[in-house]
Amino acid sequence: MAAKGSSTTLTVVSDEVYQLGRKPETATQRIRRLQNEARLLAREQIEELTKAIKLLALQSEEIASGGDAYPAGIRELSSRLSEDLYSRMETFNSLLGRIPLPRLK
Repeated sequence: MAAKGSSTTLTVVSDEVYQLGRKPETATQRIRRLQNEARLLAREQIEELTKAIKLLALQSEEIASGGDAYPAGIRELSSRLSEDLYSRMETFNSLLGRIPLPRLK
């Protein structure tokens, strides 16, 4: 709180934020940076999907080997699903391995 009789003046200097020691980005530099960030986020999302597929494959495998507690049709379907999910997961990992990581500056 300001003391009586004193006045505070606020001034907007700039509406842009820069990292100290760096020049402002050109439009091209900004586009490249944002594209790289988008690629990194896409890669992270694909990695999360792969993890979720693996968890689902493990759960399907448990049901497939769960014995008489699960109906035979469910066990068979879970076994096929587990195999398919592991195959899909390997495909995702293989495709991700071919894509170079974007460089952020």
